[in-house]
Amino acid sequence: MASRQLSFELDESWVKIQQKPVARKNFFAKMGTQRCSMAFSSFCAGAFRSFKSASPRFLMSSFLVGACLIVPPAIAEQPDTALASSQAPAPADFQNPIPAAQLSFLNDYGGRMGNELMKDKRFRELMKQVVPRTTYHYGRDMPLSEAIEYVLKDQPLPVDVREGRYVMVASRGGAYLRGRGFLWFDMQRGIAMGGFFFQPVNGEPTPTLTFFSRLLKEEALTSSQLPLPLLQDEGQWASIAEVPPISPRYFIPENGRKFALIHDEDFCGGPQGEAPAPDAACLKMNADAADADMNAAYFMAQTRNAANATAWMLDPEQIAWIGLRDRSCGGLNNLGCRIQFTRQRTRIILRRTGRR
Repeated sequence: MASRQLSFELDESWVKIQQKPVARKNFFAKMGTQRCSMAFSSFCAGAFRSFKSASPRFLMSSFLVGACLIVPPAIAEQPDTALASSQAPAPADFQNPIPAAQLSFLNDYGGRMGNELMKDKRFRELMKQVVPRTTYHYGRDMPLSEAIEYVLKDQPLPVDVREGRYVMVASRGGAYLRGRGFLWFDMQRGIAMGGFFFQPVNGEPTPTLTFFSRLLKEEALTSSQLPLPLLQDEGQWASIAEVPPISPRYFIPENGRKFALIHDEDFCGGPQGEAPAPDAACLKMNADAADADMNAAYFMAQTRNAANATAWMLDPEQIAWIGLRDRSCGGLNNLGCRIQFTRQRTRIILRRTGRR
């Protein structure tokens, strides 16, 4: 009886929403309080137009099932604060800074090879303060400290000391899973962070770049929250070590768990104060970054943020969502649409795992 009643309501609603756009919008707003999200109302309308040949009852019921799989009821009623606010996120909060006296010796190694510094007991003590105590999967399970030490010794680069303050200890990496990494220090602020790049071959999103620091306790970060000097030095290292600018990215704070690090840079952005018209190349980069973030967030949601998480697989809900997005956006060519809905999907996944 409930099924027949639902079919009746859907048939009647189909007629109403076809009559005028306002009714279509109101219908999805009403359904949003039960199963669907208002954020997808225009998305839904576009999908209906693309399936005019289907029967009304089949189309409406199929689409509602898909839409309700995408957005849980508790999330549907929440406002999208990320879209509503234009404020830049607060900088990452590094706690328990390292005393300057423990960092000053790094100046002595400027220009010398990184493997020389690795032999210094003082540097090994610094590593204990920077590298989270967690198990990491680099071909096999091992302590993260062991993994980063392994890649730092593989084709090390000269230690870079910039402005007498910023120190970059890094490697170009070797053949094994393309592993390479860095440790970065701001001797003035007493903060530090590492990075580990490699190419998993076990089915998880690949290649991947993971930032880490025991001085961080946060569980939600975007790129722009990291220190600008770190991003500058990381970018320079990435160009030397052949690390792609876009890939699934993560960070591991003091608690040893792994979280998605969201790209929030705009690859179509110009100089400050200018807003150049986006071209196809930069839009493609923004779309690829959105996909990488969604994959990273989804992988972490599946594996409960384990730092040594390995293989993943898409469940029916995610597969249904991808198909729905591509149909509604008219395939992969409508990059603006694809970026918008992929970002929305990523926010929903993060909310499910308790992150904002």
